[in-house]
Amino acid sequence: MKVTCLQENLSKGLSIVSRAVSTRSTLPVLANVLLATDNGRLKLSATNLEIVITCWLGSQVAEDGAVTVPARTFSDLVNNLPPEPIDLTLDETTQTLNLDCKNSKSNIKGIDYHEFPLVPDPDNDGRVKVNGRILKEMISQVAFAAATDDTRPTLTGIMTNFEESTVTMAATDGFRLSVRKAPLDQPVPAPFQVIIPARSLNEVARVISDDMEEIFISIPEGRNQVIFDMKSVVIISQLIDGAFPDYTAVLPKKQMTRTVLNTGELIRACKRANIFAREASHTARIRIEAGDEITPGKTTITATSSETGDNEAQLDASVLGDGIEIAFNVKYMIEVLNVMNTPQVAIETTTSMEPGVIKPIDEDTDFVHVIMPMHFGQ
Repeated sequence: MKVTCLQENLSKGLSIVSRAVSTRSTLPVLANVLLATDNGRLKLSATNLEIVITCWLGSQVAEDGAVTVPARTFSDLVNNLPPEPIDLTLDETTQTLNLDCKNSKSNIKGIDYHEFPLVPDPDNDGRVKVNGRILKEMISQVAFAAATDDTRPTLTGIMTNFEESTVTMAATDGFRLSVRKAPLDQPVPAPFQVIIPARSLNEVARVISDDMEEIFISIPEGRNQVIFDMKSVVIISQLIDGAFPDYTAVLPKKQMTRTVLNTGELIRACKRANIFAREASHTARIRIEAGDEITPGKTTITATSSETGDNEAQLDASVLGDGIEIAFNVKYMIEVLNVMNTPQVAIETTTSMEPGVIKPIDEDTDFVHVIMPMHFGQ
C-alpha cells in the first residue's frame, strides 16, 4: 500500500472513526483502526463490535493495500505532524506502516487486516431519506432521556418508528420521556420500528455537519443492524432486541394548567436552583400562580439545602388554568430546556402527583417531554 493524503484530512477522519475503537476488548485488533484503499480513496474503519464507523478520504493511491494499526498511537502521531501531505507506505512482510511527512519519518507496527472484523457494505435497498439537520435535532431532543445503565437494555435505546410520511423517536429512563416526530420527504413502503442504542445515535449526531442535507437510513434484512449513510461517512450499529414500553400510555391526556415562560429565563432560574437542589436529589419546588386582568401570572422556583442554603426565583408567566405547586427534578428540567430551540416553552400540569409536560412554543416542531413529579419530602 502506498497512499498520500493531507494531514488535515487524515486527522479529521481519525477523529470520526476513533470513537468506535474498543478500549476494553480482549481482541487486540479492536484497539486498531483499519486503513484500506478503496476506489482511489483511503478508507478508515473502527469497531467495538456494537458500532462500526467508516470514513473515506480523498487521497492519491499509488498502490492498493490494507493494514490495521493501533488507533491511539496513529491518531496521536498524525495530530502532531505538520499540515503537509503524508506518505503512507506499508511493508507487508512485517506489517509495518511507514509515515513520511516533511522532515518526520515514523514506523508503526500493525496487525494484518484479515484479523479485523468484516466491515459490512451499505445497503442501498429500501433506504429512507432523512434531512440531516432535522435528524441531528431529533437525536439531541430524545437521546439524553435514555437510560445509561444496562439493567433494562431496551431503555438504553431510542425507539425509532417509520410510518407513512413520519419518523418518530422516543426515549425514556423511567423518570422522563422524550418524544419527537418529524416529516419524511417520501412515505415508507411499509411501517417498521427498531430500537437503536442511544450511544450510536449520539455518534451519528456528532458526525452530521451543517452541509449534510440528506442522510440515508436502512435496515438490512436478517442482520439486526441499522445503517446511516452520510456519503463520506457510514455508521453501522447493532439494534437492541426487545419490546419498547408503550410510551403513549404515559402521555397525559388532559391538563389543568398551562404555563408559558421565557426559555432563557427559565433555564437560568433552574441552574441557580440546582446549585442547592443537587444535595436533595435535585428536587425543586415550582409554584405556579394565575394572574388577573392587571397583574401577570408568575412562577416561583425554590430549592433548599439543609447544609448550604436556599434559592428562590420568580418569573413572569402566562398562566391558563388553576394555580399549582409541584416538585420536579430540576437537573432533568435543565437538560430538556437546553434542547428547546424556541424563545418560549410551555409547562402543562394536572395535579402535583401526576406527570408534567414541557413543550416548545413552535407550531412546526412536534416535540413533547414528560417528566415525573417528585415528592415534596425528598
